[in-house]
Amino acid sequence: MNLEEYFARTGYKGSLEKQDLETLTDIFQHHIRAVPFENLSIHCGEKITLELEHVYNKIVRRKRGGWCMENNQLLGWVLKRLGYDTSFLGAYVFNPHQNAYATIMTHLLVKVVLDGKAYIVDGGFGVSYQMWQPMELVSGKDQPQAPGVFRFTEKNAIWYLEKMRRKQYIPNQNFSNSDLLEKKECRKVYMFSLEPRTVEDFRFQCTYLQTSPDSLFTKKSICTLQTTDGFRALIGWTLTETTYNYKENMDLVEFLTLEDEEVEKTLKEKFNITLDRKLVPLNVKGFYTI
Repeated sequence: MNLEEYFARTGYKGSLEKQDLETLTDIFQHHIRAVPFENLSIHCGEKITLELEHVYNKIVRRKRGGWCMENNQLLGWVLKRLGYDTSFLGAYVFNPHQNAYATIMTHLLVKVVLDGKAYIVDGGFGVSYQMWQPMELVSGKDQPQAPGVFRFTEKNAIWYLEKMRRKQYIPNQNFSNSDLLEKKECRKVYMFSLEPRTVEDFRFQCTYLQTSPDSLFTKKSICTLQTTDGFRALIGWTLTETTYNYKENMDLVEFLTLEDEEVEKTLKEKFNITLDRKLVPLNVKGFYTI
């Protein structure tokens, strides 16, 4: 495991000496545009494990992606090696289908302290809720980014993240009511406390999320990647390409349904992913993703 190999994977060529917000943002953006948020292992017979060496080998050497426990663990390791003041936190993800936060802490994220200010660096959420810049940990402040306006709110030592999106233009009206399309303009994302966590705190959740019939991740095969102007996602057989702010205060959301034989080719061309095993795409209806 070495930083040079990681940065070759993400394409980052900037400073490794500075520990400032500009450098942190640059490193972060290279990660989310090179490393997909994906759960494809579950749907091609592989087990997801949390050992850092395994995560490193999967993402850096095999050029795969991962979910939050993989992406943010690797990102946290990189930042710590570079001298950043980092720690892990644990979040409870909001489920719009149930209109409630999860009762299990399933989301791992990174906190970075820079010049006395705390920031959340989360490279493991994917789709339209993937932040593009570190977010300052302040309550009630709108933080506009390319994907939309993010905001933290703190109540009784619990922090809540929400995001306001733009209007959406969907050329293919067959998808105007798709479960893959977020209906609300303001959406709760997750809640968390500032209690430091370790990867060990996520062992049970890692197994649960890839085995439970109630897990979103066993119900959908997901691969998403941020681009320079939006993001793309392959969920089941449906490819979505979103362009942020393509017109004033409006995002363009394009949908395409793939045939089985097009899935692997699309993973290679759109996400730079080549799988070792055969993927069985899945998209059980009734669960929001984007």
